Amino acid sequence: MSKFKIDEHKLMYHAERVAQWERDPANTFPLYVEISPVGYCNHRCSFCALDYLEYKHVRLDVEVLKRTLVNMKAHGVKSVMFAGEGEPMLHPDIADLVAHAHNSGLDVAITTNGTVLTPDFVQRVLKHCTWVKISCNAGNANVYAQVHGCPEAHWDKLWDNVRYAVEYRNSVSADTAIGVQSVLLPENAATLQQLAKRAKHTGVDYLVVKPYSQHGSSLNSQYKGIVYDEVYDKYMSALSMYASSNFEIVTRHRSMEDYGEENRKLSYERCLSVPYLWAYVMADGSLYGCSAFLGDPRFCYGNVNEESFSTIWLGGVRKSAMRYMQHEFDIGECRKNCRMHKINSYLWDVRYGGEHRNFI
Repeated sequence: MSKFKIDEHKLMYHAERVAQWERDPANTFPLYVEISPVGYCNHRCSFCALDYLEYKHVRLDVEVLKRTLVNMKAHGVKSVMFAGEGEPMLHPDIADLVAHAHNSGLDVAITTNGTVLTPDFVQRVLKHCTWVKISCNAGNANVYAQVHGCPEAHWDKLWDNVRYAVEYRNSVSADTAIGVQSVLLPENAATLQQLAKRAKHTGVDYLVVKPYSQHGSSLNSQYKGIVYDEVYDKYMSALSMYASSNFEIVTRHRSMEDYGEENRKLSYERCLSVPYLWAYVMADGSLYGCSAFLGDPRFCYGNVNEESFSTIWLGGVRKSAMRYMQHEFDIGECRKNCRMHKINSYLWDVRYGGEHRNFI
């Protein structure tokens, strides 16, 4: 079991919020919000789920976002992750935004491709981040450039930046976890041992290998029929030799098995996490209840450029969305290996499960 619980959920740590969700769902605010500081990116990854949003040159206004972060904290949000439709580190004020989020009392995380993870950012605010996760989807420069849709020179730039971040983190004894994540693809599978060796040598805390998941709106579809069979198992098993007491290897086997099950039976009949326990703020300020449906008006409740986060969350559009999710939405539309899959299983069991549940 990973000490970071990367392939698990952590809702059991928030019993009060779960109880509120049961008692008063309309006034239940998210525990966690994903924020996209910018809509543009310096890579064009072959597997990008959000390519249909077209990497528009739009970014969140600094003052609007700062107010939004304070408002989130005041209404019970506990953590934010800067990631999104684009590369978050391309926002010119990302360091100020991270510092402001941290100073507002929020836990902060970043998912980035790492190529613009500058020394200035690291020195100023790395210590304010609970974790930084680097998306690196190959083990050598050639395959990396193919998968990421970028120059091969970005490979060395990435690892120089990660090495600096690790060395600085260690020199100031910061608690920030630094990890690497890769999607398992036909192109990169044979290079993942190289990736594990490089990541371990650089001093990061973990490597996560996860399955691809086809987004219903993605323009790319070359991996749509991928089957994670025994060939991929062989590649995954070989990674275990690199694990140690200070370097975790997390291979998401169960998620890979789930991806191949065409007629999988879910343990829940409705999505119970939307629109309650998480949210997403797009680079244009739109507030969504689920990141898998960006651009779908059924999941958009307002815009933080026009109204406060709390006003939107308590407003009529979200309340209509609650009714829609309870009575009309078909979970067959959901993306396989949805981020909230395990949360939904847990909530369904809390609400409906447990034979002889009072015999503890």
